[in-house]
Amino acid sequence: MAAEPIHSTTGPTCKPADGPIAVTGATGKQGGATARRLLAGGRPVRALVRDKTAPAATALADAGAELALADLDEPSDLAAALNGTTALFAVPPVAYGPAGSNAELEFTRARALADAAAAASVRHVVFTGIASTSEDAFAASGKRRIEQYLREKIPLVTVLRPVRFMTNYLGVSGVSFDGFVDGAHRHLFPPNEPVQIIALEDIAEFAALAFEQPDRFAGRTLELAGDAPTPVEAVAAISAATGIALRYEQLTHDEATALNPGIAEVRQQWISGQRWHADIEALRVIHPGLRTLADWLSEGGAAALRRQFLSASE
Repeated sequence: MAAEPIHSTTGPTCKPADGPIAVTGATGKQGGATARRLLAGGRPVRALVRDKTAPAATALADAGAELALADLDEPSDLAAALNGTTALFAVPPVAYGPAGSNAELEFTRARALADAAAAASVRHVVFTGIASTSEDAFAASGKRRIEQYLREKIPLVTVLRPVRFMTNYLGVSGVSFDGFVDGAHRHLFPPNEPVQIIALEDIAEFAALAFEQPDRFAGRTLELAGDAPTPVEAVAAISAATGIALRYEQLTHDEATALNPGIAEVRQQWISGQRWHADIEALRVIHPGLRTLADWLSEGGAAALRRQFLSASE
């Protein structure tokens, strides 16, 4: 087993940046977790937000973050937002249209961010995308395009490729499946085959490591996962942790097609054998605190799910 599940490219030697780290998506999942982790570690954070009065933004400000107004659809905002920062955590918001994800719009946003970062002399970017599979499925081509553009524009780039989030069991905004409905967790995956998952807090841990040790992580790509239960095992663990009877149901091809043809395509790709392939044990060497699903449940996941279930039953 390799000591580090990372792909390396040659890059310049550097020390950790002293100035503020800009964080996009700071009021969202990955950006929010990363901003909080950096602040807890004593790093100055400039959170790029569209609304300084949003509850998530004010919470970050209360935790010590500097707030800067920025909208990736308005590139003129980005220059001032990034001025004086030395590093950037980049998570361009996924764009959706009537036919599903809009990779071109997502790339346009990422390109504007990369160009602004280069103009502001940002030297290190940690970009979080999506895990690869054996044939790089699941609409990953757009993410790979962003990765390549960042490498062309920024001296030091670290790429994180996380698998499915553990918080997805709480439901995903704008997604009509995932989460739990009437006691059932419905998804694309075969019920008795392992599916890799990751805690948001661990994505933040790897981002913090990358910023703290650029000599080690710049120029590298990390496939990130923390556990790999089968869907049936995961739902059984959630049921035991919450004390509520739950079950898993796999979406049929027709059901997936009715939701979106792209979802049906991903379902078929998974059934054909394409899988995420993060080396969890090697990742644990880098980050010994890497969370399992049981850890996530005990650290607040079960309580959040229980509140959600009880609210739905009222």
